[in-house]
Amino acid sequence: MDRIDSVAAFVEAAERRSFAAAARRLARSPAAITRAVGELEARLGVRLLNRTTRAVSLTEAGERFLSGARRVLADLEEMERAAAGEGTAPRGELRVTAPILFGRLHVLPIVTEFLGRFADVSVALSLIDRPVDLVEEGLDVAVRIGPLAESSAVATRVGAVHRIVVASPDYLAQSGSPQAPADLGAHIVVAFSGIAGVQHWVFRNEAGETSVAIRPRLIVTTAEAALDAVRAHFGITRVLSYQAADDIARGSLRRLLWAHEGDELPIHLLYPGGRHPPPKLRTFLDFARPRLRRRCEAIMRAIRS
Repeated sequence: MDRIDSVAAFVEAAERRSFAAAARRLARSPAAITRAVGELEARLGVRLLNRTTRAVSLTEAGERFLSGARRVLADLEEMERAAAGEGTAPRGELRVTAPILFGRLHVLPIVTEFLGRFADVSVALSLIDRPVDLVEEGLDVAVRIGPLAESSAVATRVGAVHRIVVASPDYLAQSGSPQAPADLGAHIVVAFSGIAGVQHWVFRNEAGETSVAIRPRLIVTTAEAALDAVRAHFGITRVLSYQAADDIARGSLRRLLWAHEGDELPIHLLYPGGRHPPPKLRTFLDFARPRLRRRCEAIMRAIRS
């Protein structure tokens, strides 16, 4: 095999965790795939895959090499299509990442609609609540909530969300509504460790910043669990506005302390900089931008209702 073939063999084996599966995908023998990966490792002077009798796994060097290998193969594929006169047609796999709940509620519907329009594109959607490096993890586009770190990625703002405090009408009827952040000390608090902290909540208004110590009766690790608790009339919680927008619109939850919410958190679409986006990415960005903007606007209308 030549260099490109050996890189392709490595990528297939790494992604499928199997030389046999890679061989079936590439219509080659398992021995040929094993030999190609071995030659690549010998040329690089580093082991990329760990072998066992049942499967293969990436080494640390293999993880680093995999993202670059994916980009090389994707670029080659685009070059071949352009040379064949197909350079403007969106084709191939698109790798997208987004926060878990926002992705499920607002990105997944856009992705499925996109796939319905473009039959030659497939999407691998990774829903995860931590920032990821697009280049290192071989991703094409990300939806990111919050301030952006310095990077070479190209970012387009599509909307914003707020940190909001919510409770059910039944709870408020029984316990009263806090009029200022300091009033939270007299209330049952459900803390969601993923967004607002479990010891202090920070609020901002025109007068400045206020840090309020909270003593939660219940601490959970997901927004869904926190919202389930307050829907059951157990206290007050703080989440991102999109997480409670439907409840507020239905009237099952009420937004509290809105004058103290502070700065909004921007939502961006990001893609790796440094090269011209391939047709599949350009098409997805053009498709997703206006739809995400409309969804973000709907969230803002819902929490103001």
